[in-house]
Amino acid sequence: MDRGAWKAAGLFLFCKKVHLYHFFLIPHVNDTIWYLSFSDIIHLCDKYKTGVIDGPACNSLCVTETLYFGKCLSTKPNNQIYLGIWDNLPGVVKCQMEQALHLDFGTELEPRKEIVLFDKPTRGTTVQKFKEMVYSLFKAKLGDQGNLSELVNLILTVADGDKDGQVSLGEAKSAWALLQLNEFLLMVILQDKEHTPKLMGFCGDLYVMESVEYTSLYGISLPWVIELFIPSGFRRSMDQLFTPSWPRKAKIAIGLLEFVEDVFHGPYGNFLMCDTSAKNLGYNDKYDLKMVDMRKIVPETNLKELIKDRHCESDLDCVYGTDCRTSCDQSTMKCTSEVIQPNLAKACQLLKDYLLRGAPSEIREELEKQLYSCIALKVTANQMEMEHSLILNNLKTLLWKKISYTNDS
Repeated sequence: MDRGAWKAAGLFLFCKKVHLYHFFLIPHVNDTIWYLSFSDIIHLCDKYKTGVIDGPACNSLCVTETLYFGKCLSTKPNNQIYLGIWDNLPGVVKCQMEQALHLDFGTELEPRKEIVLFDKPTRGTTVQKFKEMVYSLFKAKLGDQGNLSELVNLILTVADGDKDGQVSLGEAKSAWALLQLNEFLLMVILQDKEHTPKLMGFCGDLYVMESVEYTSLYGISLPWVIELFIPSGFRRSMDQLFTPSWPRKAKIAIGLLEFVEDVFHGPYGNFLMCDTSAKNLGYNDKYDLKMVDMRKIVPETNLKELIKDRHCESDLDCVYGTDCRTSCDQSTMKCTSEVIQPNLAKACQLLKDYLLRGAPSEIREELEKQLYSCIALKVTANQMEMEHSLILNNLKTLLWKKISYTNDS
């Protein structure tokens, strides 16, 4: 391997040392994952140099040495997220070498894979055949939506990394690997939406997205050694002290409500937010919400198909992530397919303390009332969609009216 690939791998390895030291404190963790992380970059560059994969970020990663890995934002080897620099532009680099969606409760929905083979599509595959492959994948993930052909064409546009009007075999292999990842698919579907970070480029199944200035909804970043000794309850209270002013929090909250609208019965079906936590949300210097991690936002059709008939003893066996819950049918001892709590209710639960702390006295009572009504939403309720729209619009209106004429919103 040449100097450029080794430099990229070396920067990656340096960052992974942080993870290795962290894992020494956790029992039963296999530190060989660290070596697999190092080999991932070498593997990608080898595949690029031999023409197996291609993408707009490959040359910068492996040849010109202008794609750099910086601060690690993740603590799990199978969810590798870094601040980075690509051709002097800040970005977020994600290195999630993962398999296709399958359901294994208690583990990742997209578990880590040692080496991605990039074996599809095979040499000799026509563009039409590749489009059929992508269409079949989308039908399995998203259900029988009427406009899947439009999405297939959109994917081909994204896959054409060098914008020469053609998708090479290497670009197709990279695109196919990336389409196994929910986050990448969602970024493409929502590419014109304000709260979804823009895709900057990719190489194999490594991809770069636009930088987000603040990578958590609230809180202060502390060294992990200190984090170990802070009780979770105290940490939550401390986090609430390190937040923007209330009008700016309200603007960020409106952004989250708008994102919930984006993924609720959009053009390609409904997506479920299965880990609605502050660490997955961020915002820019204008206090516009930006999603930081969308790995646990999954197509409803896909999750329902996989969760139904799952063996269970109690409702606790029918949970994916932290937020997507169904019930256990005690007569059959199998999970039902209907997720109990809609995205909006989970978003309001997250926003409750965030918005009520420091809320103006003249709207606090009404704001609290609306937030609790929102949290009480259930998917199974009669006229849920109508209630969903009404509550969401009322909340946005209440917040906008209060901050419309303030300078720091």
